[in-house]
Amino acid sequence: MEQDFLLSLLMIIGIDLVLGADNAVVIALACRNLPVLQRNKAIILGTMLAIVFRIFITLIAVYLLKIPFLQLVGGVFLLYIAYNLIAGKEDDTSKIKSHPSLWRAIKTIVIADLLMGFDNVLAVAGAAQGHMVLVAMGLFISIPIIIWGSKIILVLLTKYPFLVYIGGGLLAFTSGKMIVEEPKLQGIFYSHPMLEMSIPYITASFIILAGVLYHQMINFQTARRD
Repeated sequence: MEQDFLLSLLMIIGIDLVLGADNAVVIALACRNLPVLQRNKAIILGTMLAIVFRIFITLIAVYLLKIPFLQLVGGVFLLYIAYNLIAGKEDDTSKIKSHPSLWRAIKTIVIADLLMGFDNVLAVAGAAQGHMVLVAMGLFISIPIIIWGSKIILVLLTKYPFLVYIGGGLLAFTSGKMIVEEPKLQGIFYSHPMLEMSIPYITASFIILAGVLYHQMINFQTARRD
């Protein structure tokens, strides 16, 4: 029995870490323009709150799956968040005071985690086999690695700003996968498998292109004012 418990726990930790890469990207993008002290607060508070909500969602996962078009709506909303992050609209510290900026970053982290958490919730719920203690332990053990992962990505974003587009593209790719996994649309995708394969790449390309055009427009307007 103890061996089964440890095996299930290791499986859940592995799932959380593998599927937590997107979370680390969200955290890094949401916090990249904050001052260092507030950045650390946003990372820790945002991650902790996201984990608490993730546990709650796992508890009601069976009921959530019965809501029609939930995956579709979540995917579209995540696409919106990806665009805001790549465009820098979520945490523009030149226009927003530092305190609201901190909580805006935390809100973005938590909402994005909830939207991206469907695949994680299903995988973890299956591995836990109804043992919520396992779910909680697995998530909390993975916290330090997700936090450190986001800090490493933040360093890379600071050094190589163009990586913002790649991060936003990854989130948009995730949103595309959520859309094609919507149960109510499986009939359409079954008849058009190429469409199913293409949508994640289309959403990623669209968001990257939109982000590039947005920044070019901002640079053009700035140059005209100067």
